[in-house]
Amino acid sequence: MSQFRVEDEAELQTLLRQLLRSVKERISGAPSVECAEEILLHLEETDKNFHNYEFVKYLRQYVECTLGAVIEGETESCARGDAHAIGSAQETLVHVVTRRTRESAQYKQMMQALKQTMMVIVESLLNKFEEDQLKKEEMHRKSQHEQFCSHYTDNCSDSDSSFNQSYAFIRQEQLQAISEELDPSRPKEVRWEALQLLCCAPPSDVLSCESLGCLHRNLSAALTDPDPDLSDKVLRFFAKTFSSSPLNVTREMYTGLVKSLESEFLHHKLSLDVKGLDVNRPYISRLLKQIRLMNDFQKEVTTYWIRHPEKYMEEIIDGTLGLLSLHHEHGSVRSLEPVHLLSLLDIQATWFKKWMHGYYSRTVVLRLLERKYKSVIASALQQCIYYYESCQTSREDTLEITQAMENQQIGPAQRSRYSARELEYTHLVHSLSLLGRLLMYTNGRKLFPVKVRKRRDPVTLTDLVVLLINIMYQHPNTLYAESAHTDSLSPAALVMEVVQQLCERTSCAVDCIYQIPVVEALLRPVLSLLGGKPVKLNFPESSLIHIADTLARIATTERGSTLLLYERKLVSAQGERVTPAHVVVRFAQALLAKDLPACPQLEDSAAVKGAFIFVCRQMYHTAEGLQVLGPYCLHECIAQAWRKTSSLSERVPTPVPGAPVPSSPQELQSTVVWEEVLLDNLLNFAATPKGLLLLQQTGAIHECVAYMFSRFTQKLQVSRCEKFGYGVMVTQVAATAPGITALRSSGFIQAVVVDVWSLLECGREDVRVVHPKSTPMDPIDRSCLKSFLTLVNLLSSAHAVWELLFRQVLPNKAEYSLREMPTSIMDVLDRLVVINSDAKIHSLFNYEQSHTFGLRLLSVMCCSLDSLLLLESQYKLSDMLLQCQMDNTIESSSGNTEFIIDGLSVERNHLLVRMNVTGGPSERNLPPRALQKGDDPYPWPMFSTCPPPSCYVLDVPKTRRTKQGLGERRILDGALQETLLQSDDFKVQHSHWKRAGGSPGGCGSESLVHPIHLLLPTCGVQSGGAPREDPQPDVCGTAGCERLSQVRFIPEVTEGGFGAGPGPSTQTYPGVPHSSTPHSSTPHSPTPHSPAHHSPD
Repeated sequence: MSQFRVEDEAELQTLLRQLLRSVKERISGAPSVECAEEILLHLEETDKNFHNYEFVKYLRQYVECTLGAVIEGETESCARGDAHAIGSAQETLVHVVTRRTRESAQYKQMMQALKQTMMVIVESLLNKFEEDQLKKEEMHRKSQHEQFCSHYTDNCSDSDSSFNQSYAFIRQEQLQAISEELDPSRPKEVRWEALQLLCCAPPSDVLSCESLGCLHRNLSAALTDPDPDLSDKVLRFFAKTFSSSPLNVTREMYTGLVKSLESEFLHHKLSLDVKGLDVNRPYISRLLKQIRLMNDFQKEVTTYWIRHPEKYMEEIIDGTLGLLSLHHEHGSVRSLEPVHLLSLLDIQATWFKKWMHGYYSRTVVLRLLERKYKSVIASALQQCIYYYESCQTSREDTLEITQAMENQQIGPAQRSRYSARELEYTHLVHSLSLLGRLLMYTNGRKLFPVKVRKRRDPVTLTDLVVLLINIMYQHPNTLYAESAHTDSLSPAALVMEVVQQLCERTSCAVDCIYQIPVVEALLRPVLSLLGGKPVKLNFPESSLIHIADTLARIATTERGSTLLLYERKLVSAQGERVTPAHVVVRFAQALLAKDLPACPQLEDSAAVKGAFIFVCRQMYHTAEGLQVLGPYCLHECIAQAWRKTSSLSERVPTPVPGAPVPSSPQELQSTVVWEEVLLDNLLNFAATPKGLLLLQQTGAIHECVAYMFSRFTQKLQVSRCEKFGYGVMVTQVAATAPGITALRSSGFIQAVVVDVWSLLECGREDVRVVHPKSTPMDPIDRSCLKSFLTLVNLLSSAHAVWELLFRQVLPNKAEYSLREMPTSIMDVLDRLVVINSDAKIHSLFNYEQSHTFGLRLLSVMCCSLDSLLLLESQYKLSDMLLQCQMDNTIESSSGNTEFIIDGLSVERNHLLVRMNVTGGPSERNLPPRALQKGDDPYPWPMFSTCPPPSCYVLDVPKTRRTKQGLGERRILDGALQETLLQSDDFKVQHSHWKRAGGSPGGCGSESLVHPIHLLLPTCGVQSGGAPREDPQPDVCGTAGCERLSQVRFIPEVTEGGFGAGPGPSTQTYPGVPHSSTPHSSTPHSPTPHSPAHHSPD
């Protein structure tokens, strides 16, 4: 094996060449030959891919085959432990085997053969390198000689870069001669030679030509020459000029090109016959090349024309719009126009979108369209009208045309003929793109109405949108999923793209979409189906899904929702005036009840059902929409459909021989998806308080909350149109007792608590010790802020606190394991809030941060007076906090007791004042939660016994009252007290207080002043006795929503951190807007408040 064969030498030479190519950059960068040798010698140390080279692999295999037997023999000899095998104790087995292998005869023979072979290979590579160098030098000399002999070479094209172009300097006299030789009266050969010389001339010389105007005229004349070689050569020169010349020259060349095309279409009128357009015809091919060059320049010039005077840009835009304004009268046979060829090359009008993108060019385009070229817009409108009218009789061709245009091949097998129908369709797509871009801008919409042929009235914006909707009805997508991508060329996808763009912009939607005729056009098929009449739609399912998608976008905004809910302009099948919302809800109910005899195939379409329920959902997730849709009992219809679907998905039939085949996995999967859609729509009733009550009445609140929890944990969006996530919905659900119960049973609360504990105490397990977690500077670290807000949303309602903590006993264990993790709100209260033993302190890794978190949470909970009374009666929180303050004292040198001021003592002091001094900002001073700069960082007095210092209580200014006012007040208070004593609200509140340990006999008329004032906002009466000017309606529509037990307290965020709100005085009542006012941060300068913010507490 030590000797190499001829095949081995050839293979080794190839592998060595590959190795040298791989390290070529390293070797070529070496400053000397010695450095290059050093690089090769140390390649194994510096190149990580060294052992992956095929040359190295080959050598390794060769060494193993040659010396494998020798190495194995030496290894066995040493392993037997012969005395002569291992000499010194310092030597290892590997060293001994290596040394003896290198001393063997086989090794010397292998090295000799390898050296000889490599010398031959290297010499062969050197010889080949020298031969290649000689060939290159010969080719270079030959090319230089040919260039010199031909004097000029034609090496320019529209795709070559300037680095590949060879130029020869030309004098002014030669340029003058070339301009004269390009005259159309000269022979073809002379003009050809002149073009050859002109293409090789530098652009700078051509720009300095004194007869540049004459040169441009002759070049434009050469464009129309029937000789394809001559016209192609001119196009090459134009392309080179466009790519390498400034705009002041290229705009003249471009204008000449456009004028040449304009004259061609004016003098040669081609008709679009049945045979269509053959692009291989020389004349058509020449026109396509010229328009292609023009279109490329249109798309590229936008990148630099802002750096030049506006008049240059205006000339380019003016010439282009003038060419597109050419059109012939429509007769029995339509004529070929420039827009047909332009749309064939740029079907979605990319050039126009780029021109309209920047304000600099958009202003000029719109000004010229308004003053001179409104016929361009009229032509686009006429094409849409023509296509809609002509395609009513031949709908089946559209799908074939669409597929043909989307699946065009580029290359040798590209198409060479386009039918007249395909050209008209490309014109339609181009027109839709142009009109859609115009409608996006205010000045573009001001161009309407537009007068078109064969129509008495001009086309308005509303007429255009209705026309687009009708086009969508005639040719919708066969599959809705295929229309999702914006590159589809089907009519439905194009129209929906325009409509979606208009809906996304408020001003566009107001002018174009939020119009009664547009809504009537959208709901026309729906009204027909509700009236039992069949609709003339090719694909009803796809069309109705597009209708629902548009209606959902309309219902998303306030203006659109008002249009759908209150405009009674539609005429139902019974002849009565109804709102669009009425039609949508009735159709959704008919779909759910499978009561559509006019179109039975839609009854089993989950996509259509879900789409129209989603439209209703966009309306009933607001209070106004729910009030309008309430009489239809849509929640009951959805709940009934969900129960039926749920029962089907839970049935798993036992396989029995001879029994019918059960449902396929696809059908079961679709059933599960439909069930989730229904649950999702039911869940969105919880967006409003009354909707939450309706959801509770359906009995599906537990399933809906479980579904919400599954999506909440996956951080999924509510829907494509929602403005909020599930956090707001969690707050709404947690505000009621059934809702918080459902949240607890679904595992949501446990997941939140575990997440809070993990962030506070566990930390991140994947971070090494060398990167410790930074010490938090804020009272609540940013990593815990989101979890804190989630807990605030859960516990801000007294109902939630009552359901979760009533009659729950604190564990107060003697010992807490470090691995014991809280799983409930009671555990959070025990481990983070009521820290009254050393065992609880020692069980926390981050005692200060975790306890601060708990105190902030308690501060939020105490903002509700009901929650405060429950917590105080069960857990004596004030006594616990006072004892903690007492334990946090030291004796000074003078023998006085002083409080240790730290983060926890400051937080406890704030919380004690909040709990023991009730009232608003004009009745109490809340101490800040942060230290101040200066000699006295915390001037507020701390206390460990009640009552609190008097500096925290403010004197309420007395108001003068007349005798008449006092009499009215007594009469009003007496009437309200009598009403309150007989009401269910008082009975519920009184029973809660009694269950909490109060004395029923101690409730006198004086103690009813506070509840009476709480009822004043809901009774529509001010505290002074006069009726309110703006009585708020009952949003929920039920008496239970006016209970005192449902009064919610929302914490305020101040400079001290979250939860530093205004205590029990900051209340929100059902139907009454809430306005929060920050507290005073200093004890001597309380913030004045108006009587409207005065708290009865």
